[in-house]
Amino acid sequence: MWHLVGNVIRRDLAASREFFRRSAAVGHVEARHIYTAFAGNGTGAPSDWPLALTLLRQMKEDLSARRQLQMIEAMNLTSDGAPIFVPEGERLSKSPEVTAFRGLLTLAECQFLAELAKPRLERSVVLNPQTGQPMLNPVRTSDGMAFPLMLENPAVHALNRRLAAASGTQVTQGEPLQILRYSPGQEYKAHVDALPVGTNQRILTMLVYLNEDYAGGETKFLETGLGFKGRTGDALLFRNASADGRPDPMARHAGLPVTRGQKLIASRWIRAKPLDLMSPTG
Repeated sequence: MWHLVGNVIRRDLAASREFFRRSAAVGHVEARHIYTAFAGNGTGAPSDWPLALTLLRQMKEDLSARRQLQMIEAMNLTSDGAPIFVPEGERLSKSPEVTAFRGLLTLAECQFLAELAKPRLERSVVLNPQTGQPMLNPVRTSDGMAFPLMLENPAVHALNRRLAAASGTQVTQGEPLQILRYSPGQEYKAHVDALPVGTNQRILTMLVYLNEDYAGGETKFLETGLGFKGRTGDALLFRNASADGRPDPMARHAGLPVTRGQKLIASRWIRAKPLDLMSPTG
């Protein structure tokens, strides 16, 4: 874990992967799940999709492993885990650039993500513009969780590969997938997803609507009035920054308050370049 996190000793993902492999080999269950995630998502070494599937099949008595295999076997994937097909996008706006993908995820995949997220949900945070560190802020009142490298199991990674394919980017450009829950009265007030500073801008945002049995909660682009409320499995892709990396003010948007039920979405911020995984902040 120290090699993975990098806040006690220097981050070394290859060493972390090897230690988790050795721990898994002597029966450490959590280490086996983490090593399987690393094999699939390419942490510490190139992705080895066949190995990840083999490791899942070896854990045939493990409910989580069986559930992941069930999800993966229902997907239409290449031998290395890439999606064979993604639906064509529907352009909703040129400025800001907004595209909808109907049915990008299946109902079962949406339920799978919601199940994984539920026990880990906690109050959402935003980044402090001065320090770059997460902090609580009344602008964002949802509950949320994320899938960092050790939690990005092969099934989650396959879904991230699909989001990347739909957005025309590499999977390594994406920040950890987040799951957000909005209960009545909760919202994400007017904001832009682009970063105010930095050399690797958040150029795109992909949202996937995991359910539809709620009222309110529309995603609203405030400069144009464009609103969107997806059905289960629909996705919304929008561009946050111009070609030179400057935040696009036309992309200012809000997640309007939910008035009934609970809204569940998956969210992935996509950078201009692959993330520097040797940095402790990823």
